[in-house]
Amino acid sequence: MITQYIVFYPVPLPDPSVLILLGVFVLTALRQVGSLRLQIWQIMTLGAALVLLLGEISPGEALKAINMDVLIFLFGAFCVGEALNRSGYLAWLGSRIVSRAKNTDQLVFLVLFSTGILSAFLMNDTLAIMGTPLVLGFSRKYNISPKLMLFSLAFGVTTGSVMSPIGNPQNLLIAIDGNLDTPFVTFLRWLALPTLICLLVAYIVLKLFFREEFGKPTLIHSDGVITDPELASASKIALSLLLVLIACKIFLVEFLPTWDFNLSWIALFSSLPILLSRRRIEIVKNIDWTTLAFFVSMFVLMRSVWISGTCQELLARMSPHLGSVSTILVLSIGLSQLISNVPFVALYLPAMGSTVSQEQLMALAAGSTIAGNFLILGAASNVIIIQNAEKEGKTISFAEFFRIGILITILDAIIYFIFL
Repeated sequence: MITQYIVFYPVPLPDPSVLILLGVFVLTALRQVGSLRLQIWQIMTLGAALVLLLGEISPGEALKAINMDVLIFLFGAFCVGEALNRSGYLAWLGSRIVSRAKNTDQLVFLVLFSTGILSAFLMNDTLAIMGTPLVLGFSRKYNISPKLMLFSLAFGVTTGSVMSPIGNPQNLLIAIDGNLDTPFVTFLRWLALPTLICLLVAYIVLKLFFREEFGKPTLIHSDGVITDPELASASKIALSLLLVLIACKIFLVEFLPTWDFNLSWIALFSSLPILLSRRRIEIVKNIDWTTLAFFVSMFVLMRSVWISGTCQELLARMSPHLGSVSTILVLSIGLSQLISNVPFVALYLPAMGSTVSQEQLMALAAGSTIAGNFLILGAASNVIIIQNAEKEGKTISFAEFFRIGILITILDAIIYFIFL
């Protein structure tokens, strides 16, 4: 008699950090546990607490994972944004920008393209901070769906930031570590035209999903009211400082890279007129501290996933194919959801080898950025927008974002693949 033996090979279980991250995605999608309603920052904080409690990351490693430059930048930008909003200067400025819009079609077009183009030079997170109260104001003023306005802002700032080395942190990393001699010229030459086309695609897709909002009667415009002239004056100085320092940053990145300075310094210095104003305590007290808590937790959780080596192992297996534009775009969009786009770019750049073409670098910039159009957690600017909107009782669900975002992301990837 022949005895047959069945041999079972152990199947490696996913790393706990990856499982916790997947749990964060699921909870972000549900946002409800029984009668308990969870906010995004609470879910991310729970994930960070779990990897610490399970020993997936040490307390020392967790502290090192927290990027203080990003937190300082956000703190400064939040102070400027809060002052602009509370003084009424933001509403006044916004009413001037959209005063030529005759209907919803033109308003959405203006929001998408103005925030998209500005995000390329003011950084997408800055536009997300300042733009959220602005577009919600448009929603109330013109009786337009707040979801449509929030989507216009989210897709505008993410897509527009593709075409500049300072549009987002991962692009800046590519410009520096990719040894680009003239980063602004390079980014604009390769990515400006496809990015503008992608903004137009976002407009068409939003028109498809919100068709009942378009074609409404003529919009009735009125100037925003400045409620605090003194704070408005300080806000105007802060905004001017921000624009001047960004211009200096552009000049230094392009012509004198050795004299460069951090974006966090720009935001903090620009916020000084606000922090020295009479309403500084009120401003600081009311900035979006929960989003800062989200970022601290995100840094810890993403670092834990990084330490697990899951993504590194995947890239190592695919190393012969990492240089093709199609692979770069697909992996950038997919893995940026897992470890965030900045760590992904930091991991992918050395994996491509020592000889990397401009075409490959631009594909990496495009893919890692439009990843933010796919899921809420794909871009920090999405979280900033949603958490600021929830302060005013408005939100976008995970499913709503995915339903529209997946179509926009696929179309964006095809457009960048054609051009690259």
